[in-house]
Amino acid sequence: MTQVQLEVRGKVAVATIDNPPVNALSAAVREGLANAIKSANADAAVAAIVIASAGKAFIAGADISEFGQPPAPPSLPEVLDAIENSAKPVVAAIQGVALGGGLEVALACHGRVALPAAKLGLPEIKLGLIPGAGGTQRLPRLIGAAKGFPMMLSGEPISAGLALEYGLLDEVASSDVAAAAIRLAEALAAEGRRAVRSAATGELTEADREVFEALAKDALKKADGMPNVAALVEAVRATALPFAEGAAVERRLFLSLVADERSKALRHVFFAEREVAKVPGIGPEVKPREIASAAVIGAGTMGGGIAMCFANAGIPVTLIETAQAALDNGVNRIGAIYDISVQRGSLTLEAKAQRMALIKPAVGLAAAAGADIVVEAAFEEMGVKQQIFGELDKVAKPGAILASNTSYLDVPTIAAATKRPQDVIGMHFFSPANVMKLLEIVRPAGSADDAIATAVVLGRKLGKVPVVVGNGFGFVGNRMLEQRTRAAERLLVAGALPHEVDAALVGFGFKMGPFAMADLAGNDIGWRSRKARGLKAAVADAICEAGWFGQKTGRGYYIYPQGARAGQRCPEVEALIARISAEQGVTRRSFTQEEILARLLDPMVNEGARILEAGIAARPGDIDIVWINGYNWPAWRGGPMFWADSVGLDLIVKRLEALAAEIGDKALEPAPLLKRLAAEGKGFANLKG
Repeated sequence: MTQVQLEVRGKVAVATIDNPPVNALSAAVREGLANAIKSANADAAVAAIVIASAGKAFIAGADISEFGQPPAPPSLPEVLDAIENSAKPVVAAIQGVALGGGLEVALACHGRVALPAAKLGLPEIKLGLIPGAGGTQRLPRLIGAAKGFPMMLSGEPISAGLALEYGLLDEVASSDVAAAAIRLAEALAAEGRRAVRSAATGELTEADREVFEALAKDALKKADGMPNVAALVEAVRATALPFAEGAAVERRLFLSLVADERSKALRHVFFAEREVAKVPGIGPEVKPREIASAAVIGAGTMGGGIAMCFANAGIPVTLIETAQAALDNGVNRIGAIYDISVQRGSLTLEAKAQRMALIKPAVGLAAAAGADIVVEAAFEEMGVKQQIFGELDKVAKPGAILASNTSYLDVPTIAAATKRPQDVIGMHFFSPANVMKLLEIVRPAGSADDAIATAVVLGRKLGKVPVVVGNGFGFVGNRMLEQRTRAAERLLVAGALPHEVDAALVGFGFKMGPFAMADLAGNDIGWRSRKARGLKAAVADAICEAGWFGQKTGRGYYIYPQGARAGQRCPEVEALIARISAEQGVTRRSFTQEEILARLLDPMVNEGARILEAGIAARPGDIDIVWINGYNWPAWRGGPMFWADSVGLDLIVKRLEALAAEIGDKALEPAPLLKRLAAEGKGFANLKG
């Protein structure tokens, strides 16, 4: 059966796309649309054409199965030219979503009608691309660049109501969108084809261009090396040219992005985020529990941020502390953070009041009795957490999920303090919790599937990217971070200086290097953790023993004069590092940025391989999503496992073997999985989750 059915209703030919499940623009659909337009134009009894769709979606975009394949004719731009140049007016009848190429189809039509629930957007930016079939040209020419550019820059769809307000839609139909589209098509036919305005013929006003240029300047400043942002700006600027010339600029930029390694990495991230939502062993038959209320234990920086996540999502949350003073401080801190958003204009006073009203302060764990989920955010000490969970076991209602925000500790040991281990999971938020997108959901053996499913659904509602991980010290992110931290310490002893190590990571694309980050977080945090575990780090320990805890003390690895946020090189620290090297009998040498990066990142990849071997992460892409959303790994680098594939696993194996031999550390020898993949000439991408 053809994917596009053509039916004549009165004087209007209705071309209905039927390509389940989302009417993706496969080669068959493109050919069907082209043939339908051609047939309708050849039929003297037809005065106008409507493009409609079966199912819930209008067109959800390109056919993913065709990604990376040689393009099959006709191309989408060719189909859209046929629609736009049709001698008879064409109207799109949009139900559900019109995304990517789907919206480009609608833009090529001469009229657009949608149902109230429809969503319209151009999400190509999220795939490291820009619209490639005229979207960057038609959308701004139709609704203006001041509105069209932000739509394409965010990639987020807009509602039918907003699309109508923008002028993207001609009508929002209360019901029977096809009938409404037929009426509009008949009206356009009655006016005559020449009276029909095409999206390609619109022109931007000078005022609109000024607004766009201001938005473009800001976008480029925040682009962080994303090639698609620069390409989008250039493409929208090309709307100053005649349509055909602007479309040629867009196509050139689109094809260059398809081949760009950074863009390939962004596409990997896009698909990895889709995969991470699939939890092994938990299918659609597992129904999540209802979460109508929450409680957070601990009103410190982390607990307060988690409470804000619930309030921001409209979920009532009880914020619990052991003493009134600590509780008051926590609530005041939350109010001050919201005040900053109000001052910036990103939050109204009314919205602030609504969110603060959802946060109920309380002293004592008894206040958690009615919550559907309780998130513990107390000190990272096993004894403290066991005591809290033992008490929660007595007060929390049956079926409530008890979650620990632990970043390192063993979740089953915490669960053992209760008589309901099936309801105990880890929910590791990242600081600041109200900002960072990553949520590691720790799935210990014995946890209930519906508890994990609930945490995943809840995480998305809180605006997070939830990644389900297995139980193990440090889980995924912090376990790999510890390897980088150790590597950074080794580099200092071997001859590198803090600013050189930091510069290498910043040059790679991170916002901060490890030593600037340690100074910002507080060097005493890592020191306390090392002492609790009996670990040593000569340079880091010496800095803390001197009382140099970072920005809060005015000095750490760097000096921060008069409360400055940007550190300056510290001669005392550099002398201290040289002394430690001498004490350890190390002859210091210089390192290139490439050498520094290899010594920092290769051990992380090696640990990632061990994490995969142990089943702590289900897929290599899960590790990449953790690092991009929780540790500021540059998205255009694709994550540590994607980066490893791009470098070549055989090279990483050789470097690790050489490093392990040089410093005599067997822990740096390549993991079995890493060695096997390298020997087979494969990459992590060859692994199936």
